[in-house]
Amino acid sequence: MSLLPPGQTQTQKFPVVGEKLPPRTLDLATWQLTLDGAVAHPQQWSLPDFHALPQTTITLDIHCVTSWSLFGQTFTGVPLAALLQDAQVHHAAKFIRFEAYSERQHDTSLPLDYALEHCWVVHSRNGAALSPAHGYPLRVVTRGKYFYKSLKWVRKIEVLTQDRLGYWEAQSAYHNNADPWQEERYDTAQTVSPAQVAALKAETDFSAWQDTVVLGAALNGWQPQSAALRGVQFKACNFRNARLATVDFTNANLTFGKFWRADCRGVNFTGADLEGADFSGANLTNAVIVDAALSATKFFRTTANGKRIAANVTGLRLENPSGLLEDQLEFLRENGIHA
Repeated sequence: MSLLPPGQTQTQKFPVVGEKLPPRTLDLATWQLTLDGAVAHPQQWSLPDFHALPQTTITLDIHCVTSWSLFGQTFTGVPLAALLQDAQVHHAAKFIRFEAYSERQHDTSLPLDYALEHCWVVHSRNGAALSPAHGYPLRVVTRGKYFYKSLKWVRKIEVLTQDRLGYWEAQSAYHNNADPWQEERYDTAQTVSPAQVAALKAETDFSAWQDTVVLGAALNGWQPQSAALRGVQFKACNFRNARLATVDFTNANLTFGKFWRADCRGVNFTGADLEGADFSGANLTNAVIVDAALSATKFFRTTANGKRIAANVTGLRLENPSGLLEDQLEFLRENGIHA
């Protein structure tokens, strides 16, 4: 029986999160998967070579860092251990790194011992080829970690003697261990200090904050001195009771923001990343949420005693909602919000 890790919501969907598509220049005729690094015999496979290898089908649960879980998914491919079998890994090797065919060649890493037991390189899910948005032609799947440790569009497997933080870990403050049972979503060592929060609250020009990840800031009750917060990266911040009416959060990254009972009237969230954000009890009257990432975003939550705490969505403009889970979509429809 599958169990739900803390902070997760079960879904029947497979939302697209993170990188959306591989590069347009990806040519399957010249596509190759490379294995190198701390090995005596580097390896290389064309796509037909890979499909000719002995294949294994495994079943695992997906736990996305944005807080959705999808149980009982079957994947078909090749265990990482089998791919490394002829490479002769050096004794000093301690980690494995996966690199993607993507515009920024994003990557992630895992301890070698863990990866050998829990990683597969796969081409199919539930009996069908992966879709391009989910990693076609090949992706990594890793059992027991948040899904950012399961790299899409894998192009390179590198054996390392020393760890190297991946793209999401280095650029987005995601936790390098990524254990969903410990809720290791973010690296709490990168949480901003009280002095940094005080400086942020006093700011009148937020343009300099667009290139800085603000993690875990206590912004409850805050009223910004400027409404121009386009492109800021305020992740896992507490906006409870914040006075944000008419703020421009266009293209902002507000993942896992707690907007409980916040005044968000007329706020512009166009293009924002709201994955995992919680608007329970918030006032979203006449707010704009267009082309936003909404994987596991909450517009209501139910307390332990069964009480529903819901957002006011009167006049909410919602267009092209990406990743909303079933219960939240139903709530919005019940309140006349259709997209």
